[in-house]
Amino acid sequence: MNTSITAPIFPITALSKQSKEVKDAADKGPVRITENGRGAYVFMSEQVLSDLIERERADAAYEAYLLDAVQRGATDIEEGRYSTSREEMFQCACERRARHA
Repeated sequence: MNTSITAPIFPITALSKQSKEVKDAADKGPVRITENGRGAYVFMSEQVLSDLIERERADAAYEAYLLDAVQRGATDIEEGRYSTSREEMFQCACERRARHA
């Protein structure tokens, strides 16, 4: 999907005079529509919009997941739950494994 700043640009009159070209471009990604030489509208197919919304939802969920992981890590450090060496890390892992076996 083409969502870059270099999206196709058409004047508003192209919606009636070049509708096939505009629709073909909108099937691939957002199309910028100008009015009086200035950006005015964005046109895209339903599928492009749906894909864009889904990608944004996935990005937001991943960002929330990462934020949670960082917050849990900061809490672990504040509460002294961390290792300073590889040997210490393996020892902690073995202890945890033994508790859950």
